[in-house]
Amino acid sequence: MSMLEPDDFRPVTLDDKQVFADHYQRYPPEHSDNTFANIICWNHYAHYCYARKAGAIILSSTIEGRTKFRPPLGPMNGGLLTDIIELCLEAGDDTPLVLIDSDAKEWLNQEFPKLPLYPDRNYFEYVYLASDLAMLPGRNYLGVRRQLNKFRKNCHPVVETIDRENKAEVTEFLVQWCEWKNCEGEPFLFHEREAIMQALDYLDTIGLSGILIRVLGKVGAISLSEPLNANTVVVHFEKGLPDCEGIYKAINAETAIRVMDNFRFINRESDMGVPGLREAKLRYHPHHLTEVYYAKREDLEVLL
Repeated sequence: MSMLEPDDFRPVTLDDKQVFADHYQRYPPEHSDNTFANIICWNHYAHYCYARKAGAIILSSTIEGRTKFRPPLGPMNGGLLTDIIELCLEAGDDTPLVLIDSDAKEWLNQEFPKLPLYPDRNYFEYVYLASDLAMLPGRNYLGVRRQLNKFRKNCHPVVETIDRENKAEVTEFLVQWCEWKNCEGEPFLFHEREAIMQALDYLDTIGLSGILIRVLGKVGAISLSEPLNANTVVVHFEKGLPDCEGIYKAINAETAIRVMDNFRFINRESDMGVPGLREAKLRYHPHHLTEVYYAKREDLEVLL
């Protein structure tokens, strides 16, 4: 009999915060998509569920009726892995096993040597040295330094922590950002706006920290981040208005300045295959990429 059934899964809610916090103390996530903050912020879109079996947490997401599962987060239990594959075939879509990180890939390769795993390049995450993003050293960052210095000279920015006092202004900023970006006409941006609003609503509850840059008295950019593990901070959201050239470079640097003393790395998430975003992220010279892979239904069917 399978250890894992569809009925074992329940929707993730804010009430599950401590469950995830305790679990991630022992098994910190490698990919930002597995963080509790990410799950809560994007829950309206991805409908996350989880099960707890054999000391592990198993996550699923359902987007537009298509369900995908992830490898267990926790102890490596071969029986549980087989059960997840069976569940993928029972309830998953055509690529039902996703977000397979490097450790899970190695484990799957040992358990199922003939199973092909495919790189999911759009969801590789860009990880930088915090000191590089804060100090912008050497020739690699010459152009960025020039633009940032010009911004600081021309725009007289003021940096603040996001808190109850300025949260309403941040909300107004997001309304303006969405008008500029036409969120209503772009489905993904519409969902992203909802995710950021969730992040603001539950900022303290889900453990996010935020900063803003004020230009001429108005909020011009924001950044929301949290620790991913002991040596890495993940930036979940970073938005800016085009009122003052160089503001994105400034919010990037200011975030890094604030975390560099406590964290070696900054994970700036994936490019999701968005045109132009990959080039922009590579321009900052990542230290490494967090690679993830997926398995296809047709290949899993051969295993069992």
